[in-house]
Amino acid sequence: MRMAEFKTRLARPLALLLAVLALPAFAGTEVESARIWPAPDHTRLVFDTAGEVEHNIFSLSGPSRLVIDLKNTRLQADFSALDLSGSPIKRIRSAPRNGDDLRVVLDLKTDIKPRSFQLAPNQQYGHRLVIDLFDEAGRQQARPAKPTVTQDSAGKRDIVVVIDAGHGGEDPGAIGPRGTREKDVVLKMAKTLAGLINDQPGYTAKLTRSGDYYIGLRKRTLLAREYNADLFVSVHADAFRTPEPNGASVFALSQRGATSETARWLANSENRSDLIGGAGGLSLDGRDETLAGVLLDLSMTASINASLGVGSAVLDKLGRVADLHKPGVEQAAFVVLKSPDIPSILVEAGFISNPQEEKNLSTHWYRERLAGAIMKGIDGYFQRTPPPGTLLAWQKKNSQGEVSASKYRIQRGDTLSGLARENQTTVSELMQFNDLRDDRVMVGQTIRIPAS
Repeated sequence: MRMAEFKTRLARPLALLLAVLALPAFAGTEVESARIWPAPDHTRLVFDTAGEVEHNIFSLSGPSRLVIDLKNTRLQADFSALDLSGSPIKRIRSAPRNGDDLRVVLDLKTDIKPRSFQLAPNQQYGHRLVIDLFDEAGRQQARPAKPTVTQDSAGKRDIVVVIDAGHGGEDPGAIGPRGTREKDVVLKMAKTLAGLINDQPGYTAKLTRSGDYYIGLRKRTLLAREYNADLFVSVHADAFRTPEPNGASVFALSQRGATSETARWLANSENRSDLIGGAGGLSLDGRDETLAGVLLDLSMTASINASLGVGSAVLDKLGRVADLHKPGVEQAAFVVLKSPDIPSILVEAGFISNPQEEKNLSTHWYRERLAGAIMKGIDGYFQRTPPPGTLLAWQKKNSQGEVSASKYRIQRGDTLSGLARENQTTVSELMQFNDLRDDRVMVGQTIRIPAS
């Protein structure tokens, strides 16, 4: 072979190699891993991505499929490793598309309503693309058809306590120094508390979530309304940027939070027929703007007063088994406390950012200790002021007989709280005794005061 021909043959592959090396590197992102979170009414599919991703989703029928197109994206995840049980997904397929794009196809068992959005990095995960699959074929949590009765005394209903374990699924909540996740701790504690409540005659406990999945904040209060709750208890574990803070806390809704919620309900006409489902029985449907505002304000005031009452009872019992962060019930505008018709409290079980409290919260004995204290506080409150029509109200009436009372005519400057202190009773008891919706009284109004 002549030298010139040899050089020509050698130059061709060398030129091709140089051309490949000269091509620009892939500048897109990657799907690095995936997770799936089945919940009672939806399934959340999460793609971990190396960065933000431009995407498009659409549904196909015959058979049911959901197509997810990701622009300028490569697949590094193994979809076959996902456990699809409990979800509407039968299989996940994928293939490159248009050179640098990726197409993912979900083969479905039934038609779903999809929703997608991206999440920014947090302390546990990086960039994420979230696909929510809402099953509208009947996997929704059913609303109770009738009041629950666990001990039949002429059909007197149970007091319903809805327990909300904070965070869940893709939202881990606070994370302790040893890696303990708030979502896991509070779910275990919520289940323990539910067991204690269900073991108490005259009570029924319901959980907003029973597994590791996320429920929207508004959905949590909606579930409480669907369960006809008499009380909503949200369980969390606090955190701070330094490890020193410690102690349990109890929160009720602030007046600022109540004001903003009142405005929100009045602004949305669709809420009016759906508002009251708890113990109140109020509806704003068909009311004019002024009357609706007054009724909603009265309901909010009564709800906050009841929340502060039960919160104080719970905090007192917690203080006997654990350190307290603050001596009194705090008030804040937490979304989960904004139910106008259901007394609601949020319990911070402790600071998971504190090494000792993280260790304590990781143990069953300590969580059971806290749950027992919360249960005693709840029962103590309802034993004093049981909701009408409940077994506890029937028992209180029949054990004490008709309570003797004196009549009092409201004078200028009188307040229900002042009269309660003077007569060694509580505002809640005066409200119940006089069938009052809130703690406001008018000059000249006659009320009955139970004998102390």
